[in-house]
Amino acid sequence: MKPLHRVYRPSRRRIYLFCFVVNVFLGSYLLWRTFGGICHQWTHITPLNLLSLPHPEETICPSFPGVQDIHFILKTGASESLRKLPIHFNTTLRCIPHFSIFSDYEEDVSGFHVYDVLRDVDERFKNEYPEFKLYNSLRDSGREALSAWHDVKDQESTPGGKPDNPAWVLDKWKFLPMMRETLRARANAKWYIFVEADTYILWPNLFAWLDKFNASEPHYIGHAMAAGDITFGHGGSGYILSHPALKTITESYSADLKKWGEFTGNHWAGDCVLGKLIKEAGMDLLWSWPMLQDTKPWTFDYFENQHDPWCYPPVSYHHMDPEDIQAIWDFEMNWRRENASKHILHRDVFIKLIQPGCNKLKQDWDNRSNDVISEVPSAAECAARCAANEECVQYSYESETCRTSKVPKLGVRKAGSVSGWMAERINQTVTQKSSCEKIEWINPRN
Repeated sequence: MKPLHRVYRPSRRRIYLFCFVVNVFLGSYLLWRTFGGICHQWTHITPLNLLSLPHPEETICPSFPGVQDIHFILKTGASESLRKLPIHFNTTLRCIPHFSIFSDYEEDVSGFHVYDVLRDVDERFKNEYPEFKLYNSLRDSGREALSAWHDVKDQESTPGGKPDNPAWVLDKWKFLPMMRETLRARANAKWYIFVEADTYILWPNLFAWLDKFNASEPHYIGHAMAAGDITFGHGGSGYILSHPALKTITESYSADLKKWGEFTGNHWAGDCVLGKLIKEAGMDLLWSWPMLQDTKPWTFDYFENQHDPWCYPPVSYHHMDPEDIQAIWDFEMNWRRENASKHILHRDVFIKLIQPGCNKLKQDWDNRSNDVISEVPSAAECAARCAANEECVQYSYESETCRTSKVPKLGVRKAGSVSGWMAERINQTVTQKSSCEKIEWINPRN
């Protein structure tokens, strides 16, 4: 068995040259997007339009206290790895010395090794459960096997996941073997941070947060989800295990591989299977929203009333496309240059990154308004309906359906949809919020 460890990094000179070329290309593209359509009535934007890209030499990798104490685990799959991994090597992973990448297919991506985390799963399960057909095809034929699987492309997730996507169904088998392979990869870390290929981590906030915990105690930290009577940390939001917790999990899994293999085969979500094992091992999840959460910054609810996230530091975002990751990375770099000792709060993300985009009518854009008004003849009439409701701060219009909202969000691209905002009302809402002199944290249990 080959040891699992991080492979040699490409030279910084090569990375800088690559980033320079990419930035020149993207800079030209942004100039075209900004000035090329200035005479049109509508404004087209993407998250990348919100920020100027920093020069690669301006990347700030501070000496995080505790950086040598963590091991970062990124889970992916052959159907997405070539598309989703490369952005991480110049962003998420750039300042982190210890990490492993696990998949359902062993390969090198951009010079980094990706390990097959399913290699030691019992062959009986691989032959018995139909979701392993994709895995066995990859093992036998390599990447060429994907051409025969037309439904493995990424699709919109539902509350039940992506049950029609064979790659997603196979993914549940990775979680428990990943625990054991992680401990094999690095047995002496204090903390293990598990994420997926569309997760983004804000490292300064994470390290400051972990400093509040005793790493010698068992900790299972995550964004709480529930399936039946099982509460678990959502995989895409990222979850955190201390060394004692990971050791206990690995021992429990190894003690009854048959039981946990059968349980996995009869379940639909691997993070839920992991949560079940952790609960049986005597550990409880520390609920960690809004620090670990399951959406993009463009669609996050910064004004949630029940548990106000405004003064909390975000640690993770999920469902992040490569351009989303690049945009948040650039935002972080700009922030660190201007506010080296300050933590980014949800408040800062909204004011600096989201609010500036909520001021013009945008075509082919969905700002995720959710209160439906049917049979509205035009976008102008939809805007008038919103203006007439003092609590309305934004609206979207598509196919004679008007949607309004009392919560401002930037949103995402969507062909055929038109979105607008009541900028002055949003400004008034922000001025009424706290200035966050005191930072809120999810603290360890006493």
